[in-house]
Amino acid sequence: MGESISIVGGGIGGLSTACYLADAGADVTVLEQHDTLGGVAGTAEMEGFRFDTGPSWYLMPEVFERFFDHFGRSVDDAYTLERLDPSYRIFWKDGDRMDVPADPEALAPKLEAYEAGAADAFHRYLDHAEEVYDLAMERFIYPGRSSLRDWLSLDVLRSVRALPLLRSMDAHVQGYVEHPKLRQLLEYKLVFLGGSPYNTPALYTLMSHVDFNQGVYHPHGGMQALVDALAELAEDLGATLETDAPVEGLDARGTGVQVHANGHTHRADRVVANAAPAHVERTLLPPAQRDHDDAYWDGRTYGPSAYLLYLGVEGPVDPLLHHSLVLPPDWDPHFEAVFDTPGWPTDPAYYLHVPSQTDPTFAPDGHHSVFVLVPIAPGLRDGSARRAWMRERVLEDLATHVVDLRDRIVTERDACVSDFAEHFGQPQGNALGLAHTLWQTGPLRPSHRADNAPGLYYVGADTQPGVGLPMCLLSGEHVADRIVGDAA
Repeated sequence: MGESISIVGGGIGGLSTACYLADAGADVTVLEQHDTLGGVAGTAEMEGFRFDTGPSWYLMPEVFERFFDHFGRSVDDAYTLERLDPSYRIFWKDGDRMDVPADPEALAPKLEAYEAGAADAFHRYLDHAEEVYDLAMERFIYPGRSSLRDWLSLDVLRSVRALPLLRSMDAHVQGYVEHPKLRQLLEYKLVFLGGSPYNTPALYTLMSHVDFNQGVYHPHGGMQALVDALAELAEDLGATLETDAPVEGLDARGTGVQVHANGHTHRADRVVANAAPAHVERTLLPPAQRDHDDAYWDGRTYGPSAYLLYLGVEGPVDPLLHHSLVLPPDWDPHFEAVFDTPGWPTDPAYYLHVPSQTDPTFAPDGHHSVFVLVPIAPGLRDGSARRAWMRERVLEDLATHVVDLRDRIVTERDACVSDFAEHFGQPQGNALGLAHTLWQTGPLRPSHRADNAPGLYYVGADTQPGVGLPMCLLSGEHVADRIVGDAA
C-alpha cells in the first residue's frame, strides 16, 4: 500500500487491523492511551494474584485459527489452549445445580429431568443452531457484508429461511423447550453480546452452537496470552506499537487526517479508531465532521455495564469451577433492571471466573483469583456507597447459595460504570458496546468508514460484525480490506 495509517487504540480490533494492514504494506502505528495493550481485554495483578479484567470466555476457536493461519502462523505457535470440561457450572438459587459437559451428547439426558422430550428438542435445537451458524459465518460474517445492498444479494436471500431474524431469542427457544431453567441454559450467552433474550433476534441462536458444540477454552496465561501474541505478530509484520500515547483530537479536513496526540500533531493518510464511534464523534472530531448528533447516540441501545469484583481468596473455593453462573430461577426482574427500568438488581444473576482452578499461575499457592461480574444497566450512578452495597449483596448471596468467601479475602478491587466511561470512553459506561438488537445487527451497526470525515474508519465491538473477541478480530480484517480497496 505505501500509506501511513494511525490506529487509535490498541484493543483486539486495533491490533487485528494493525496486523492486516502491516501485512498489506502500510506504515502502521498504533497509539494506545494506556500503558498496556489490549483495551478492555486487560490484565490486573495484585499481591501475586492475576485477573482477566474484561473478556474471560475463549469461544469460536476456528476464528482465531483462521486469523493466525492468514499470516502463516497457528494458535499452537502463539499460546497453549485447554478445552474446559465441564465447560461451566450453573448454580440456581433454589439449590439446583447443573454441570455443562464439553460433550453435548452427555448434556442432553440431563435435560429430561426438567422436561419430558427435552433431550430430543435439544438435539433439534442444536442442529438448527449449527445450520444458522454455518450460514451466518459463511454468507454474512466472514464476507463482511457492510451495507444493506450487500444483504440483498440472491445468496443472502436464499438464507432467509434459516435465519429467524424477526423473532426474539426467547420466543425462538420456547419453540423447543418451555422449562424456565432450560430456557436460561440456552439463552444466557446473549448477555455477553450485550442483549437480553427479549431484545436480541433469534439469529443469535448460533451462540448455542458456539457454546455446546464448539466448546469453551482457556488460553494458558489468560487473555494476556492472546494480546501478547497479537502484539508480537503486529511488530513482526512491521507495525509500531506506542503506549502512553493518548489521542486528543482528529481533523480530517484537507489531505489525510491530522492526529493530535501527546501534545503533538502528525498527519496520517488514514486513521482507524478502535474506540466507540460515539466517543470519537463527541470528543475527537470537529462538529462538522460528525456523522451523527448527540440525539442519535443517546437513542442507541447499549449493552449492559457491569459491577466487577476482583478478589484474591485464601483457601479452596469449591464448588466454583473455572466458569460458574449463579442464577435466580426467575431472572426477568434482573433483565428489567438492565434494559427496561434501569436500577441496581436486588436479586442479581452473576458470573464468576476462577482461572486458578485450571491455571495455577493466576494465584499464589493455596489461594485463588476470583472475578465476579454482575450485569447492570449502563448510565447508573456508581458512587462508593452504591458499590459497597452491591459488594455486600453479592458476597452474601454467594455465601448463601454457593460458597462463603468473606472471611478469606486477602486483596480486592472493583470496577463499575464510571470506570468504563472514564478509562475506555464507553458511552454511558457500558461494558460491551452496542447491543445486538434487531435494529443494531449486521449492516444496521455503525459502518467501518466515516461519511463526513474522509480517511477515518472504525473497528471494534461497536461496529460490524459486533461484540466479542472473535468478532473484533474479524472487524480488523474487514476494515483492513475496506482500506486496501479504497487505496487501490
